[in-house]
Amino acid sequence: MSTATDTAPRTGSAREGGRGAAAAGGNALAGTGTLLRFALRRDRVRLPVWVLAVFLVSLSGLQKAGQLVSDDPAEAADMARTLSGPAMLAMTGPEHYLTTFTPASVLSMLMLGYGAVLTGLMSVLTVVRHTRADEETGIAELLRSGVVGRHATLTAALATAAGANVVLGLLFAAALPGTGLDGVTGGGALLYGAAHTAVGLVFAGVAAVTVQLSAHGRAASGTALAVVGVSYALRAAGDVGSGALAWASPIGWAQRSYPFVDDRWWPLLPALALAVVAAAAGYLLSTRRDVGAGILPPRLGNATASPALSHPLGLAVRLHRGLLTGFGTALLLLGAMYGSLLGDVADMLKDLDQNLREALTEAGGSMTESFASTVMLVVAVVASLAVVMAALRPRAEETAGRVEPLLATALSRTRWLGSHLALALGGGTLVLLTGALGLGLAGAASAGDGGLTGRLLGAGLAYAPALWVTGGVAVLLYGWAPRLAPLAWAVPAYGFVVGYLGKLLDLPGWLNDLSPFGHVPQLPSADMRWAPMAWLTLLAAALVAAGLLGFRRRDLETK
Repeated sequence: MSTATDTAPRTGSAREGGRGAAAAGGNALAGTGTLLRFALRRDRVRLPVWVLAVFLVSLSGLQKAGQLVSDDPAEAADMARTLSGPAMLAMTGPEHYLTTFTPASVLSMLMLGYGAVLTGLMSVLTVVRHTRADEETGIAELLRSGVVGRHATLTAALATAAGANVVLGLLFAAALPGTGLDGVTGGGALLYGAAHTAVGLVFAGVAAVTVQLSAHGRAASGTALAVVGVSYALRAAGDVGSGALAWASPIGWAQRSYPFVDDRWWPLLPALALAVVAAAAGYLLSTRRDVGAGILPPRLGNATASPALSHPLGLAVRLHRGLLTGFGTALLLLGAMYGSLLGDVADMLKDLDQNLREALTEAGGSMTESFASTVMLVVAVVASLAVVMAALRPRAEETAGRVEPLLATALSRTRWLGSHLALALGGGTLVLLTGALGLGLAGAASAGDGGLTGRLLGAGLAYAPALWVTGGVAVLLYGWAPRLAPLAWAVPAYGFVVGYLGKLLDLPGWLNDLSPFGHVPQLPSADMRWAPMAWLTLLAAALVAAGLLGFRRRDLETK
């Protein structure tokens, strides 16, 4: 007796239904709602922290904006001339804000650009986290084995970023009218929030493109963040010189909506259009690649490996060289851009009242040196970003499953992690000095002071122990609690807020003492102090040693 069997091929199964339907022209967005809820659950702490951080940074300028606008017409005119200087315009926003000189317009001039940058960072990191990073860890492949359409993952990521940006915009619109700041209107507050939202949507769209280009999340986020940096540099150059450059930047579009001055909504239209075009390009490019792959093919290696790759330090150099080269080039250009303004600092600040002049030069030195020391802090904070990225690279190698085969050989955990740390700390120091060199060379040419180059190189080197502490925090978290390693980003973020914006916003001095950057002598305007440098170096050594100990004691994340 025999039993007939059905050998005809089946067109789909319960397991393949989602992918098969999408491939056959079905619902390419199947499962988007589920993925969106999953993304929101994963980011239930991360996104609220981001939104509140951007919101509070802007609100921290309320008191300072009120102080800068005096009831005395003569004092107000002097302050307007000060804020219209080229260096101040490069750091803040377009001069047109000063035509309506109110605390609200000053707040928008001072804080909108910084808020746009932070919003861009939030959007980029959110989209990369839920797309390319999930593909690297294998999460995306697991999800797509279910009923998930081709575009569901990218749509959920963009919706998550867009939701955070909309909440941020509404928070500004609701909170600013209740602050009582002179000049704040309901329409202006709504526009101020919408400007942040529009910029965030643009950079979310940019990230949607970059995650398709490279097979690595670090490259995708690095490329998108480079676009954020270029946008800010174009805005700064346009506000100081040719206004056409600012119109090439989404941040420039947002600032030229002029909240609390003209309340112009139309500059946000090109931002929304660019966001839509970029997102559409991301969807199109996603159909041109496989899961886990990138549009850009990986560069073929040599037929034989370099002898250096047989050593952990040589392998670390190969892995980090692109990151360090990119940051070094960017900081060289950033330093040169700000250095070109040093010759105009004295003229820009000559109309300051005595109190503000003393505040700017409280550490000693000339106005030019005081401004250069402030810019050097920015250079150091940007260099610390490279240190954190390099120090967290071992985490990416571990989650990708590439560490276990290496450590199965005679290579010890300490040598492997130590090689990455050597590149993070040493390479970060070289990146810092590159930015200081650009600032020094351009500043010396602008100010006519040949000795400024050497002094600024020394000022940059003084920040090296603060960078080492930042890297030490990263390796400590990675060694003992790898899931908390992203918290290392809080060190440079906090250092920028309290160190750079703290001077602008008159924040309490003890807040700056909580940052490693706050203990570095403000060279070249201040005298060198060796004690804090020694303590920072010892703290960095202790953090690194503790991190190495934790890594040796814990289990690896295996595949």
